Amino acid sequence: MTSLAAVRKHLAPLVVEPSAGAPEGVITVAPSAAAEVADVLRMAGKYHLAVVAWGGGTHQGYGGAVEPAVVLSTRNLLGIDWQADDLTVTVGAGVTVADLESRLGEGGQMAVLPEQPGAATVGGVIAAGVSGYRRLRYGPIRDRVLGMTLITGDGRVVKGRGKVVKNVAGYDLPRLLTGSLGRLGVITEITLKLWPVPASIASTYVDRPEEGHWYRPLAMLERNGHGTVVLGGHPDAIRADAPIHTPGAAWPEPIADAVRLEVRVPARYTRAAIDRAPDGWSYLAQFGVGAITVGTDAPHVDAVLELRRWAESTGGSLVIAAGDLPIDPWGTPPPSLDIQRRIVEAFDPQGIMAPGRLPGGL
Repeated sequence: MTSLAAVRKHLAPLVVEPSAGAPEGVITVAPSAAAEVADVLRMAGKYHLAVVAWGGGTHQGYGGAVEPAVVLSTRNLLGIDWQADDLTVTVGAGVTVADLESRLGEGGQMAVLPEQPGAATVGGVIAAGVSGYRRLRYGPIRDRVLGMTLITGDGRVVKGRGKVVKNVAGYDLPRLLTGSLGRLGVITEITLKLWPVPASIASTYVDRPEEGHWYRPLAMLERNGHGTVVLGGHPDAIRADAPIHTPGAAWPEPIADAVRLEVRVPARYTRAAIDRAPDGWSYLAQFGVGAITVGTDAPHVDAVLELRRWAESTGGSLVIAAGDLPIDPWGTPPPSLDIQRRIVEAFDPQGIMAPGRLPGGL
């Protein structure tokens, strides 16, 4: 019996049909509890089979290509424990962002997760470190993660911090895991800090979002030359800020080109990054944050490399978020690469969790 066949036989009760977009011809399993996730990873480690955690599949384009033997779907890692009085929620990694925000909104609260999530899961956006447009007002997603449960590559159950806002005990595991892209293990449960939904939300359209004098906007965005500022707060304050506005949050359509690049620069260079994007390419810029998504269906590698060189010269980066380009997806490896390598080895000693996905081929 081959190693793959042995794993399939052992995990037969957990085997399911592949998720939409997931690799074909591999074993897809969908555990419903942390203990089952641990069993899957111990078996995969025993036979040295690569594993990829799969939520909604919306952020699988980040990082180096991985050819897994096992896809671990989080579709059955569900459950929502909402403590409205404490402004916290503990949620299974497989709960979709749309479902969570919809339920919280009924009680006037929000987790401030990405505004146009599609099929994305809570575990997926945490693993990818995706913050959404309202980062300008509420900060990055890692600041709202209070606690987390992780199953390491060798099947250990590790919990970081807790389920209350003031809990600061233990190592800051949530910050380490946010943006780790499943390389350190499988996130099964997350506790998030919540925020009240603003009393009123409105949008106003401008030529250059960065030139207005806004009071604590939710987001300042520009998509292909069209600027939008989204405001939140008391209706009188919004009217004072933007006498002409449209009720609600008018989020621009996301960039949907075949190749998408994430350019991150110090916020003061946002306009310069837009000006350096090749003519005809799509872009969506977040002013005050320094995040610019650039897209095209006909990429020129030299143009991408030139934009990356400029971004890195400012202290920023250019990362491939989607699409197949014959260049490193991350760019220049960080100086902390040796430290990252030791961390990966501590969490995943068999090297089975999405190997090669992180910068430097980790």
